[in-house]
Amino acid sequence: MNDNAVILTQAERSRTATNTRPHDAATMLILDRSGAAPRVLMGKRHLGHKFMPGKFVFPGGRVDAGDRRMAATGAIPQICEDRLAKRTVRPSPNKARALAMAAIRETFEETGLLFGSDEFGVPENPPEGTWTEFASHGVYPDLSAVTFVARAVTPPRRPKRFDTRFFVVDYDALGGSVEGVTGPDSELIELVWVNFDEARQLDLPTITQVIIKEVEAKIAAGFSPYLPVPYFWEKNLNFVREEL
Repeated sequence: MNDNAVILTQAERSRTATNTRPHDAATMLILDRSGAAPRVLMGKRHLGHKFMPGKFVFPGGRVDAGDRRMAATGAIPQICEDRLAKRTVRPSPNKARALAMAAIRETFEETGLLFGSDEFGVPENPPEGTWTEFASHGVYPDLSAVTFVARAVTPPRRPKRFDTRFFVVDYDALGGSVEGVTGPDSELIELVWVNFDEARQLDLPTITQVIIKEVEAKIAAGFSPYLPVPYFWEKNLNFVREEL
């Protein structure tokens, strides 16, 4: 069994909930590779949350209907789109696009960072809600800037289940930012830039520990888009690491 699959299998977790189908979700790893060692942006979840209170995580969340309709510039790299379609019910280019857009939107909601381009003016007819606010800053989300790097499904009978796709975006792709999004009353109460060794010292969910290891290894191998994408899921109470 793969070492990362062993880590996930051995993690303690209650299984008391009624089993449900996992929700499609997306998460963004924001990397700053301008220095000697890559750094990743992490946020500390509010202590009042029922789900992972006080843990350091990457921004992310469930896919919304508006993620399919928001205008964007660029396109998901074809190899990423192909891998997003694998082992997926009713795969389509639109679903792959929505997953990447969800990662960009959730990043804005939780950190105030807008990843995209400010060269094309204000996006027209954005969906109501977060995308309307995003568009008001004159930034088009840029799908060509994100890379699909991992996927993981929450085990059965957990209180919340997600089929999460993990994306990476380079901090250089930032198109704008809004101050004051994080704070004591926000979903993320603080943001920290840390290298991978420093990240491991934080209070992390087990899956976050594993994804950090996977991305660190991918960077060490050159971060080629053709490197395999790990997919973690549970079979007979043991996690499997499949490659997409």
